Amino acid sequence: MNKVQSIVVRGTQLTILQQGGMDFISLTDMLKAKDGDFFIADWLRNRNTVEFLGIWEGVYNPAFNYGEFAIIKSQVGLNSYKLSVKEWVEKTNAIGIKATAGRYGGTYAHKDIAFEFGMWISAEFKIYLIKEYQRLKEDENLRLKLEWNLQRTLSKVNYHIHTDAIKENLIPDQLNKQQINFIYANEADLLNMALFGVTAHEWRNLNPDKDGNIRDYANLAQLVVLSNLESINAILIREGLSQSERLYQLNRIAISQMTSLINVRAIQGLE
Repeated sequence: MNKVQSIVVRGTQLTILQQGGMDFISLTDMLKAKDGDFFIADWLRNRNTVEFLGIWEGVYNPAFNYGEFAIIKSQVGLNSYKLSVKEWVEKTNAIGIKATAGRYGGTYAHKDIAFEFGMWISAEFKIYLIKEYQRLKEDENLRLKLEWNLQRTLSKVNYHIHTDAIKENLIPDQLNKQQINFIYANEADLLNMALFGVTAHEWRNLNPDKDGNIRDYANLAQLVVLSNLESINAILIREGLSQSERLYQLNRIAISQMTSLINVRAIQGLE
């Protein structure tokens, strides 16, 4: 699902779509801030515009059709020259501008191109567009940082709850350090089996070329569920359930929570 955001620039609300990790700003919305009749096709008739788009595509789009671009560039400035966004995309395989349909329909451009288009609205509009976009990203980064730090704190708390439960209920007296570490590792693998379906050793055998361990490659949703499983396993340990009984319950909980979390927009935004 594409992420949708918006900013207000000089009284005009602009829609921002995030696709493939890139932000696209609505040029259709930006036109509302332009005095008089002005169309995106008029912007595409300008040689500087076409050259800028070609350079941008050359940097970011390995599939850009330079042959068609050369033909278009040779025709820019002629009275008969006319080009729509749809034709530009179809002929050159461009990715920087796109026309979309549906609820958020309109013409969208990558933020770099949208900033350039903003100059055609006015120099003042371009400056405020960049300012508001940067403010949006700064606010977003701050929110993500706060949420991530909260999750890290909760993970640490649950980790200590889990290890305390193991120490108090599963580790008998007079064990050496190696034996104690084995019990901790065994319980960690119980959680790995419940969530990932493999033990740490099995994962390493399946991924000999990867550094680190199975948890280093977990996504955020998996890390959230893993943290929850630690606290739940601590409760089950104190209730005296056998390891097989705990694995069965933890696996069911993991499946249920993962199913819920993969549809949560807040988690998607943090990925």
